Amino acid sequence: MIGFGKQTKQETAVLVLRDAPEIAGLLRQELGTATDDLRPGLERALELVSEVAAVPDAELRGRWVRQRLAAVGHEGPVDSVPAIKALREAEPGLSLRQAVSYAREAAAAGPGAEGTPGG
Repeated sequence: MIGFGKQTKQETAVLVLRDAPEIAGLLRQELGTATDDLRPGLERALELVSEVAAVPDAELRGRWVRQRLAAVGHEGPVDSVPAIKALREAEPGLSLRQAVSYAREAAAAGPGAEGTPGG
């Protein structure tokens, strides 16, 4: 995830970067020429990449919010006023509207979201 500076209301300040489709393609290519001893590991790697690729962008933004809040020491609810204030201090380029939206996504994802693939 990358935070950008000031954005217009129409833009998103947190860009979700996904390389999973490219990685999956490379793994499929390797599977085509893999020896029998390498095949199980490549198949498992392809399964994991597919799981990570299936995670919705909102969940990834929720994880990003939780990580940013943890980095600044916030331990309360992620959608509370102090959390939104801490998030905006941690990422000054976020508008109030964006911070509230991302905090709501993080709250909706729940506290266990960090334990999902890629988290």
